[in-house]
Amino acid sequence: RSIGLAQLMMQCGMFVPASTYSGRIYDGIFSHFTRREDTALNSGKLDEELARMDRILNQITPNSLLLLNESFASTTEKEGTRIALDVVNALYENGTKILMVTHLYEFTKTMFAKKLENAIFLSAERLPDGTRTYKILEKEPEHTSYGLDLYEQIIGPVMPE
Repeated sequence: RSIGLAQLMMQCGMFVPASTYSGRIYDGIFSHFTRREDTALNSGKLDEELARMDRILNQITPNSLLLLNESFASTTEKEGTRIALDVVNALYENGTKILMVTHLYEFTKTMFAKKLENAIFLSAERLPDGTRTYKILEKEPEHTSYGLDLYEQIIGPVMPE
């Protein structure tokens, strides 16, 4: 969201609240973030996500920026990975710039293994003892998002399986 706001402000000619920011001008800036469940029960969450993605794909150009935040997390890891791979691969091949936040490990592992020329994988730094440094580093995707340590810190120890 921060990068999207900074990009939008820069494209509008506004000052960007950052020590430095540089970017190119895009034809369009699109976002696909998670939304709350449809309380009217007109459709399921994945159905709603796919409908929004379809609208984006019908408008996006190679000179666009697409911001994805936990897209396709409303289904299983396997299905979410297959959908994300199809969408991201097609847009990458088309030249569209994509910034994605995801916990779909199989997706990130598959994309990382491709060694794509313009792909960068970032992750929050963790020290060996689990301490957060709040630094974002370029590194290989990891299998954990460290949710269990937060759970144990806030709620208590996880029950053994």
